[in-house]
Amino acid sequence: MRAAIPALLIHACIGSVYCWSLLKGDIATEVGCSVKEIEFAFSLAIFFLGMSAAFGGRFVEKNVTAASVVSCLCFSTGLLLTVLSIYAQSVFGIMLSYGCLMGIGLGIGYLAPVKTLMLWFKEHKGLATGIAISGFGLSKVLFSPYIEWCSSSYGVSTTLVSMSVISIFSMLTAAYLIQKPADWVEPVVKWRLKDYFQVIKNGTYLKIWFVFYINITCGLALIAFEKNIAVAVGIGAVGLLSSLTAFFNTAGRFGYSTVSDYTENKQTIYKILLFSSVLVMLLGYVLGGSAIVVVLMLCVINAGYGGGFSTLPTLLQSKFGMEKISTIHGLALSAWAWAGLSGNQLSNLIINQWEMSYGVLYVVLAVLYLIALLLTFSIPKNKEYIEYEEQQQSLSKIDPSFV
Repeated sequence: MRAAIPALLIHACIGSVYCWSLLKGDIATEVGCSVKEIEFAFSLAIFFLGMSAAFGGRFVEKNVTAASVVSCLCFSTGLLLTVLSIYAQSVFGIMLSYGCLMGIGLGIGYLAPVKTLMLWFKEHKGLATGIAISGFGLSKVLFSPYIEWCSSSYGVSTTLVSMSVISIFSMLTAAYLIQKPADWVEPVVKWRLKDYFQVIKNGTYLKIWFVFYINITCGLALIAFEKNIAVAVGIGAVGLLSSLTAFFNTAGRFGYSTVSDYTENKQTIYKILLFSSVLVMLLGYVLGGSAIVVVLMLCVINAGYGGGFSTLPTLLQSKFGMEKISTIHGLALSAWAWAGLSGNQLSNLIINQWEMSYGVLYVVLAVLYLIALLLTFSIPKNKEYIEYEEQQQSLSKIDPSFV
């Protein structure tokens, strides 16, 4: 009631940003422009998600309730202003509302419940983050049929307004419920600009950032052309495939993070998901004409894409500790911002502009995944922090009232 349910309520709302493909066609028709003219709104939303998370970490750590309310206001207001922009037929208004303002709500909301969950689930931090971040992937499964029904029956404006109302109710309920454990005292740490630079210059942080960035970039590059790839191999049930890949995205977020609780080195999960990604990309290059291989490839990549998100907080916590996790996690999410701008552009460059085959795209992605995999092997083990964690666990076993 104080962590898991609020986390799901927040993430299941803001995760609807991934339903953009279901909204953009109707929005473009209402505004009287081409889809291409408003496509950048989604990239802006992801960019502002990453950047608001990067600079909002301290705010979230100070007051998680206030952060949840701010997220609700920005996200729901962004949806409502998108409706006004549609009526005004303003492409620029859609960029500001759906892209910038809603993106800020996404970033603060994404970050808000993570640390709280990790504090409540002290011995199962991976499971905790999996609960929250799986909600982000599950949102597409929940909202997709609703958006298709409501848009076809009442129009896209009504759909956006109703999504805003649902989000206001759900996210304010979450803000009311969410609370850190009573025995947790938030340390008073004054962060200056140079403190941010010290984290950014840290070699371990940089390696994790680039691994995370490559995994998202490659995932988005493939996901952005999911429908095109399916049609190219003769898959007719594209909607069913989309639901299947969304399921694997959600399962990856929950599954990989839960397994990380049982691994001493948290980067082991990244090694597993990146190695499997390299394998299926090469398999796609060799047998890319097979529908079964394409479905397997898309499912594995979606699972690894989601798992990369849910495992990130526990990986960072294992290297930098718990006290500043929201700030450091937020900084790392800036990789999502830049990947949002580069991921779909990479596949668009190879397929549309250079007019190359999907096989070339698979090889490029396999190479990038391999680079990320090699980087994970160079991430050092934080022995001092792991020994501290082991000491805490052994003491809690001797005296149950210790923690």
